[in-house]
Amino acid sequence: MLDLDRWADDTSTPRGHEVRRDLGLRVGVPAAVWWVVVVGLGLLLAGPLVGFKDRETAVSEWFVEQRTATLDTLTEVWSAMGTTETIIGICLVVSGVVWWRTGQWWYAVVPAIAVAIQAGVFMLAALVVSAERPEVEQLDPAPPTSSFPSGHSGASIALYVSLALMAQRIGHTWLRVCVTVVLLVLPLLVVYSRLYRGMHYPSDVVVGVLNGLVCVVIGWYWLRRTPLRVEDGDG
Repeated sequence: MLDLDRWADDTSTPRGHEVRRDLGLRVGVPAAVWWVVVVGLGLLLAGPLVGFKDRETAVSEWFVEQRTATLDTLTEVWSAMGTTETIIGICLVVSGVVWWRTGQWWYAVVPAIAVAIQAGVFMLAALVVSAERPEVEQLDPAPPTSSFPSGHSGASIALYVSLALMAQRIGHTWLRVCVTVVLLVLPLLVVYSRLYRGMHYPSDVVVGVLNGLVCVVIGWYWLRRTPLRVEDGDG
């Protein structure tokens, strides 16, 4: 269970050595371990479990059969919500606004850290695994990276879920719920669009989603914080 209050409990400014220490121990180390896991999953799917691709191809072909002009247009928009340009743009704007409103840069960079870790793990894993994309008609230009894991899926999860966690500070209940729901639905639309448009196998997006979620947790806990303690004698 994530500690949603950890950034509100301790608002003290971290020192330089604390930032460097935690970036190394709480970001670098777990990210490296997670990269090994992702690469291992990719090599399994490309080796011992290569026969699983036949079933996945059937899923990709099923999505092709469901295509309509309306869904083609909608998924083009949804897929764009997970592109590098969109993710970086939204991340920079939101991080800037949060920094301005809170004065806490170390909190404002949480989504940026999650997105950056995701991108690093995704790109380095794709170089090692080098998986082919589904053998169906693809509705988007194929990026230079391989199919495994899905970068769009991972990036959208990393950004929008991080923002959903930050949205829990919104005071008005109705607004907090609405913003949270929208932020959690957006990456699901991105995932669906990548499958629908023939850009990834199901295993690509599943591992992509896992990559994003793991990076959200790493980003949320990137800096050590002291939990708020109830003083002796209080409630």
